[in-house]
Amino acid sequence: QVQVVESGGGLVQAGGSLRLSCAASGLSFSNYAMGWFRQAPGEERTFVARITRSGGITGYADSVKGRFTISRDNAKNTVYLQMNSLKPEDTAVYYCAAATRYSTIATTYDYWGQGTQVTVSS
Repeated sequence: QVQVVESGGGLVQAGGSLRLSCAASGLSFSNYAMGWFRQAPGEERTFVARITRSGGITGYADSVKGRFTISRDNAKNTVYLQMNSLKPEDTAVYYCAAATRYSTIATTYDYWGQGTQVTVSS
């Protein structure tokens, strides 16, 4: 069965950095585009970053552009989200997901992780 598992969340000070990891199993990892989404309490789940199957193209939400970097290591079946210059408004549960297409739309993703909490204090 397919499993997608995020890790690396935690509590950080504003201006700090954090790296999230997402390990996938039970699927042909290199055949999937991957994405990161986040959801704060009482808010809609929103797109954060995406990456193509080979990692050659990436895309970001305007709110994180220049601060966050998505990458992947297909040999390890793992995708990463490096988060720098963190702001309190980045506080959310962060989700990793796999899709057959390179997309910003949550409903186009086929498999989802359980999420990892990121809290940024001011």
